[in-house]
Amino acid sequence: MGRGKVELKRIENPTSRQVTFSKRRNGLLKKSLELSILCDAEVAILIFSPSGRAYQFASHDMDRTIARYRREVGFPLSSGQRSVSMEFWKTEIEELKRSANLLETRLRHLAGEDLSMLNMKELKQIERQIKTGVERIRSRKRRMMSEHINLLKMKQKALQEENSRLQKRVKLHELHDDNISPRASGENVYNAYPRSFLQNGVGH
Repeated sequence: MGRGKVELKRIENPTSRQVTFSKRRNGLLKKSLELSILCDAEVAILIFSPSGRAYQFASHDMDRTIARYRREVGFPLSSGQRSVSMEFWKTEIEELKRSANLLETRLRHLAGEDLSMLNMKELKQIERQIKTGVERIRSRKRRMMSEHINLLKMKQKALQEENSRLQKRVKLHELHDDNISPRASGENVYNAYPRSFLQNGVGH
C-alpha cells in the first residue's frame, strides 16, 4: 500500500524538525552529487540550518559557480568576483587549447604521421583503432550496397510488372484487330466488282 500524501507545513516539534532537516539535507546533497556526475552539470547548493549553520556542495569551485550565476542573471560582479571570472575563462581557454592540440595529434597519428615518438603499446593501440574504423566502414559499405541492391530489385520488379501489363494490352489490341479484319476484307471484295456486273450475274 502506498504512502499517503504528506502535508507540507512547518514541523512544530523541534526534535522532529531537526531529524527531518538532517535527512532531507543529506538526501538533497546526495542528489546534487548524482546530478553533477550523471549529467555533467555544474551544481552548487547552499543550505543554512535553523540554528544558522551553513552546509554546501559544489561540483566545481563555489566562487566560480556563484560568479557565473551572477553573470547569467545580470548581477554586477565585485572586483574579487571579476578576478575569479577572468581566471575561470583563462583556465577554460587553456583547457580548450590542450584538447584541440591532443585531437590534432591523434588525427595525425591515425593518418600515419608523426609516429616516431610513439612506443610499441601506443602503436598497437592506434592499429586497433584503425582496424576497428576499417571494419565499421566496411560494415557501412555492405549495408549501403545491400540497400542499393534491394532498391534495384524493387525497380526491376516494377518494370517487369509494367512490361507484363503492356504485353497484355498489345495482345488485346491484336485480337480486336483480327476480329475486325475478315469483315473488312469481305466488304472490300464486294465493292471491288462493278454494280452492273453484279446485277447481270444475278439476272443470269
